[in-house]
This record gives sequence, C-alpha cells and structure tokens, in this order.
Amino acid sequence: MQAANPRRGYILGLIAYITWGLFPLYFKAIAAVPSIEIIVHRVLWSALCGSLLLLVWKHPGWWRELRDNPRRLAILALSGSLIAANWLTYVWAVNNGRMVEASLGYYINPLVNVLLGMLLLGERLRPLQWLAVGLAAVGVAQQVWQVGSLPWVSLVLALTFGFYGLIRKKAPVAALPGLVVETWLLVPLAIGWLLLNPMAVSAQASFWTTSQAWWLAAAGPITVMPLICFNAAARHLPYTTLGFLQYIAPTLVLSLAVLVYGEHLAASTLLAFAFIWAGLAVYSVDIWLRSRRRN
Repeated sequence: MQAANPRRGYILGLIAYITWGLFPLYFKAIAAVPSIEIIVHRVLWSALCGSLLLLVWKHPGWWRELRDNPRRLAILALSGSLIAANWLTYVWAVNNGRMVEASLGYYINPLVNVLLGMLLLGERLRPLQWLAVGLAAVGVAQQVWQVGSLPWVSLVLALTFGFYGLIRKKAPVAALPGLVVETWLLVPLAIGWLLLNPMAVSAQASFWTTSQAWWLAAAGPITVMPLICFNAAARHLPYTTLGFLQYIAPTLVLSLAVLVYGEHLAASTLLAFAFIWAGLAVYSVDIWLRSRRRN
C-alpha cells in the first residue's frame, strides 16, 4: 500500500474542491443549452469517459462483485437517479440566477448528513452536533419566515446529495466504478430523451460544428476528473481534513454568484447564512475535538 503523503493529499483535495467550486463557470459557458439537455450529455459523456478511464485505472474485481450481488446494481440505479436529480437542480440554479441558493444547499449538506445518520441509521448525536443542526434549522426557518417559502433549491441539493451518500454506503463500490455503473444505468434514459426530442439543441447537425459542442462533450472529463482527485486525496488525508476542505466549493460558488454574476445577497439571506455558518463552525469544532481524543 502506498504511504500517506499529506502534501499530495492537500494538493489533490484542493484541486477537487476548487474544480467543484468553479463548475458554475463551465455551466454558464453552455447556458444556451437547456439544463436537462446538459444533464443528458453529462450522463452520456461521463459514462464514456469513466469507462475509458477504467481501462487504464484498474479496479480489480469490481464487476465480479456487482455481478455476484445484483442488489448492489439496484442500489446504484437509485443512487444514480439521485445524483442526476442533484445535477439537474444545480445546473438549473446556476443558469437561472439561483447560485446563492445552490451554495447554501452545499453548506447545509454536512449537517443534513448528520441528521440523516440519526434518523435512518440510528446514530446518536453528540451535544455539539445537536447545537450545529439546531443553528442550521434556525437559518432555514428564518428564510421561510422572511421569504415566505422554503429555499427549495438549497434543500433539494442538500437532501439529494445527502441521500446519495447514504445509499452509496449500502453499495460498497469504489467511486469510479460506481460512477460508471450509475451513469450507464442512466444512459438508456438519456438516449430515450434525445430520441423523443428531435428538436433539441444538440440534435441539430449544425450544433456539432460550433464551440458549444466541445464544451458539452467536456462534461465527461469535467465530471470525472475532480472525483479521481478527491479519491486520491482521501488515501493521503484524514477524513476530518477532507471535511474541512469541503467548504471551499460552496464558498467559491457564493463568491462567483455575488462578485462575478451580480446575484443579490439580501440581508435576510445573509442572516440565514450566518446561522448556518455558525452551525458549521460548531460542527467543525466537534469533529476536531473528537479527532484529538482519538489521537
């Protein structure tokens, strides 16, 4: 087994989370393509790119394990549906001026994971975790009270990704083979959508002579590359460290939303963020204290 190299782990982790945080720049570049069509191509190109990588980056025995455990295929079909819903919501949010809400969703996500662990896995929350979840709940409730409606983009992103992670625990397949199987299970739906929508932007021959076509095809490597970096980083860094790095992505999305794309950050939304950031600070302190006790 390769010895841990924290420096390499930090670099790879930063590459992964910075790439995820800069995804809006990519989706804005292909904003002329409808969100659902972007996801259709993201599925197709990710399936192709991931399959090619599997030929090079070997994962011995992964297919045999799936073949011998067909229940895992059903689980991956469900997790694939959840990640597709997450992708679609995120792309729609980015290209419809809702990036602030999208970033809020990914800030909430770690606390949603804690809550799901308690409700569905029978895990007991420590006092600081209760406080962290409570602060996030106050932030969401404050948004409901001020705006008069649920921040549905944030909640859909947090819940779909939270349930995705929970379900993937039930199918212990490595990240790249898992993504390949998930996307290939979605390929028939993606092809079916293209066949049922002959007037789609990418169904026109003239589209494939434009630069937009190259941007759309890039969805495959752009999806797979940070995943590979993340999984490589996980082999060199403690999971708690990766937990701290995960806040880079929503911070970049929020910064792009406000500073580059001019989205309005209302005082009420900022107050909601303040509660959620406070919850994340408490959650991070809890993780840090627990890791110190273990050491």
